Formats: sequence, C-alpha cells, structure tokens
Amino acid sequence: MICDASFFCLCSLLSNGVFGAGTDEVKSVSVTEGDSVSLNTDVNEIQSKDLILWMFGPQETRIAEIYNQMIKYFNSERFRDRLQMDNQTGSLTIRNIRSEHTGLYKLTVIRSKGTSYKRFNVTVYARLPFPVITRNSSNCSSSSSSSSSRSSESKCSLVCSVLNVSDVTLSWYKGISVLSSISVCDLSISLSLPLEIQCLDDSYSCVVSYSFANQTTHLNITDLCHTCAAPVQHSSFMMVIAVTLALLAAIAVVGGWRCHRRCKQPGKKVTSHEEEVHYTVPTFCKLQSTDIIAADHTVYSTVVT
Repeated sequence: MICDASFFCLCSLLSNGVFGAGTDEVKSVSVTEGDSVSLNTDVNEIQSKDLILWMFGPQETRIAEIYNQMIKYFNSERFRDRLQMDNQTGSLTIRNIRSEHTGLYKLTVIRSKGTSYKRFNVTVYARLPFPVITRNSSNCSSSSSSSSSRSSESKCSLVCSVLNVSDVTLSWYKGISVLSSISVCDLSISLSLPLEIQCLDDSYSCVVSYSFANQTTHLNITDLCHTCAAPVQHSSFMMVIAVTLALLAAIAVVGGWRCHRRCKQPGKKVTSHEEEVHYTVPTFCKLQSTDIIAADHTVYSTVVT
C-alpha cells in the first residue's frame, strides 16, 4: 500500500540520519478566515520515486502525500474537501481556511539524493469587519477667520469604530497620508478613533488592518457633514437675497433719476393730456305780454227757510 511504502521509506531515512540542514527554521504564515493559503515545497518537479508528505499538529497527523506520482488525502473531518496538492511540486493549498486550521504544518521531502523538510506555523485570523464612520453632531461647530477675505468654514467631528477585533491597527487617512492611528494586541476589543475635519471633500477614509490584510471605509462627506454645513449654506442664501434686493433698489434709483433728468432738459416739449370740457351757453327767451283775465264763476242757490 502507498501509506506503508511511504512510511517504510521515511523510517529507513530517519534511522540513517539523512536530513537537510536548517531543521529549526519555521516559516510564519498569516491568513484570514475564508481565504486560501498555499504552503510551498520549493521542489521544481517531482520524480517518480519521490515522497512528499504533509503532517499537521503536535501529533504530526498525516493529512496528504504524493508517492509514485499518486496523490492521497487522508480522512480528516478537520480538512474535509479543503486540501489540494500540486502534482508537479507537491505544494499544499488549504481552501476556505478556518480558525481550527491554525497550527504547525510539517513537510517531509524524501528523494533519491536525500531528505529535507520544512515547517510552517499557520495563524488564521478572523475576517476583518468594515469600519463604521459616524458623526458626533454635538461637536459640530463653525469657525470663522478674522480676515474678510476668508469665509466661515464648517467642521465635523467624526468617529471611526470597529467591534470585536484583535491585533489590528485602526487609522484615519486623507488620500494616502495617515492622519492618526491606534493599535491593539488585546483579544476581542472594540476600537474607536475620532477625527475633526473641514467639510471640504471625500478624500478621507478609515482603515482597519492586520499586517497582511485590511478593510477600508471611505467617507461620504455629503451624507455625514451636510448638517454641519447647513449654517454656511443658509448664510450664503441670505447673502444672495441681500445682493439681489440691493441690485433691484439700485436699478429703481437709477431709473427714477434718469426719468427726472429727462423731464428737466430744455427744448423738450412735454405733452400733457388734458380733458376737453364742453360748456353749454344757456339762451333766455323773452315772453310777449298777454292780458289774461280770469273770470270768477260764482253760482248762487236759493236758501229755503
């Protein structure tokens, strides 16, 4: 069987004391949960009689090997469907790695010209969360310069935070320049880092990072700083209204002055509209004198006594 043959070769070489130099060297490898990591053998090409053996943990449990150019994975619930060996170099890839895969990996390469081995100390870190940027509205303030050439500028007090992280650095950036940062080595700690900025652009970002990976959240200044910028916008709006009213008043004054000046210029005939009134002359007629004699008609009646 393959496993019997591989161990027979391994035991024979161990008993003869055939090992390469640098046995105390351990290569440290850091990886994030869910990612893949490759452990390289530095073998250019495997020959037909070469044995490549991978072991894991303090018990040196066999997890994979190549012998006679045949690949074999050993049953293990810990690494089920996660291991892949390169049939040309014997390098081992662990896919979708988890925290339970943290530990020491040992490689033994047995060839006709000798035996060598390597060790890898693999540390699996929790996946980094995206940092959260919030605004402290109580710290919003406005600052104005005494120089009349500078307008008032609005400031925002921001806070970047991450929860339940270990061995990370939390930093504020403007472009590629670091503005401030804080680092911790504690386990499962929550971090927050404040920053006060002028509400000018979107070049700010907050980054939480390991030495080998990071997560970045970019500042959307429109969403977070519009409340702080409101007084400046209101002042600008009032200024526009004041300037508009002043221009309208100036136009009215100039128009009235020009009209007054035009009316006072000599040689200019001013046409006025007068209402035409028609008067009626009364005619008196003289009546001719006529003699009108009014006769009294009296009727007498007999009184019977």
